[in-house]
Amino acid sequence: MAAPQRNFTLRILLPVLIGLAVVGWLFHDDFNAAVWHSLEFNSRAAIAIAAAVVFMAGRDFGLAWRFRTITDRQLSWRRAFRVDLMCAFTSAITPSAVGGSALAVFYLNREGVSVGRATTLTLTTLLLDELFFVVFCPLLFLLLPVDALFGSGQRDVFLDSVEIAFWLVYSGIVAYTLLLFCGILVWPHKVEWLVNKVFGWRPLRRWSKGAAETGANIVATSAWIRRCGRRWWLNVFGATVVSWFSRYLVVNALFWGFVPAASGLLVFGRQFVVWVLLMISPTPGGSGVSEWLFTTYYGDLIGSAGVALILAMMWRLLSYYVYLVAGILLLPSYFGKKQKPKNQ
Repeated sequence: MAAPQRNFTLRILLPVLIGLAVVGWLFHDDFNAAVWHSLEFNSRAAIAIAAAVVFMAGRDFGLAWRFRTITDRQLSWRRAFRVDLMCAFTSAITPSAVGGSALAVFYLNREGVSVGRATTLTLTTLLLDELFFVVFCPLLFLLLPVDALFGSGQRDVFLDSVEIAFWLVYSGIVAYTLLLFCGILVWPHKVEWLVNKVFGWRPLRRWSKGAAETGANIVATSAWIRRCGRRWWLNVFGATVVSWFSRYLVVNALFWGFVPAASGLLVFGRQFVVWVLLMISPTPGGSGVSEWLFTTYYGDLIGSAGVALILAMMWRLLSYYVYLVAGILLLPSYFGKKQKPKNQ
């Protein structure tokens, strides 16, 4: 038991250490005492921080609402919030490419949802999140010019790289969403056949059992979703939008309090770009990458690297470290006696 416990502790400490190392490096280069004097911690700043906390709570409300809806209210609000927090905790200690979705099946099962149904629900939430990004991006570019999102006309190697990386990742999201959409809603049986065919090839045969289960889950997800009405779709996609918008508005609240001259729409749009890029972060929970990306990417709107770093730390405390602490607090009770389904 000692080795697994040690590995788990390392998983928690690693992202914290990475984040602190990058912040320390940024502080060494960009921070000085004058930065504190340039910030006004007045009533406006207090309201802004309180609003940021409310928006972060809105993120959790949206996801808990979605979990309650897709389980036909099998989960109480308390259990739905618990699944949400544990998924966020998993995202905090794993690379962003993995995220909390990988263990959502396990968490739902611990709350009394059968494994097969939990897998179906997880695939559905994955489709909803990817669909949000696909739909929102063209709307964003109708409201904001490309130059505003990627540097306000002052381009350099960093901003050029951000734009290239964004379009590459977004293209991958579109392709993945199209695959999920076709597999779940259009040709589930053909996708199941294709998956089984591919993994029936001798070099891939060792994974054939898992592939067969995946194909069967896709078919089951398709059959279930096709029975869902328009109201269900409005609820689950509305909950997804509430969750993501609330996540973005955390930064808007901080800018309103400390950098009020910045365009709120532009700050909001750049959050979309930031979260797309964090999908490919190799570090646990985007540690280090998030702080550096925020400080550099928002630098032209803030005007001070030191102030940008402080705002980045506020943002990460609310959007990352809170979930790390919440997950640690939930672990002892969560992995105790298995919960039974209960309608509340």
